[in-house]
Amino acid sequence: MAQILDGKATAATIKAELAERVAALATRGIVPGLGTLLVGEDPGSTWYVNGKHADCAEVGIASLREDLPATATQAEVEAAVDRLNANPDCTGFIVQLPLPNGIDTNKVLERIDPDKDADGLHPTNLGRLVARVGEDIESPLPCTPKGIIELVERHGVNLGRRDVVVIGRGATVGRTIGLMLTRKAVNATVTLCHTGTADLATHTRNADVIVAAAGVPDIVTADMVKHGVILIDVGVSRATDPVTGKTKVVGDIAIEAREKASWYSPNPGGVGPMTRAMLLANVVESAERQAGR
Repeated sequence: MAQILDGKATAATIKAELAERVAALATRGIVPGLGTLLVGEDPGSTWYVNGKHADCAEVGIASLREDLPATATQAEVEAAVDRLNANPDCTGFIVQLPLPNGIDTNKVLERIDPDKDADGLHPTNLGRLVARVGEDIESPLPCTPKGIIELVERHGVNLGRRDVVVIGRGATVGRTIGLMLTRKAVNATVTLCHTGTADLATHTRNADVIVAAAGVPDIVTADMVKHGVILIDVGVSRATDPVTGKTKVVGDIAIEAREKASWYSPNPGGVGPMTRAMLLANVVESAERQAGR
């Protein structure tokens, strides 16, 4: 029977560990602070930002907010980034995406101080991830890939020498998790596929691990996986429940495929909580690095 990679329980353990590290920093007069920049009032984005600040309260991290109206100009958004960069109480921060139409997202993200890049997606930090295959990386790492690896390894599963198929080419997961999995510290072999791959099943059928992050419901079906596979379901879509008529979150991996797995991450309840925990970890680690200077 497949075993569950429980993201909720693992994230709770990590938060408890982070609370201890935050308490240790407090004895030195240091309080890590997470900043958020939210532009507009999109309900989903507002919910995510509120959740991140609630997470901060759990572990003792200070919260800083920059909330702007949807009518904010490029200059006003960039000025908010500059304020967070300059704020000594802000250890790290995120810009909540998507930004409103008319805002140059790349220009905004590249304006973030790489040392305060809580998402780990600044070009400078991604460049370090590319270049440092065997060395330690003393800069923030992308939250979701970092969370996936933590989730698997904390359940006693070694990813070394495993054949991993990643489905999806987005910056937050698909294009970055391969860089982390192929580092010598993990030592997996990675094949990157996507919605444009001609015959996806030819790649997935021999995979030891599948990380599905395409955002396409049931893109991975039972006939596409081998027995004993490890299934990491990252993609998020919404579907209408035919019984209740309410919308619900669905992942990229068909439920039937789990029956052939040795381990699988539920969706929701798997990778999502780990991503949020890794955001907190990036903030705490940045505070610890700054304290050591």
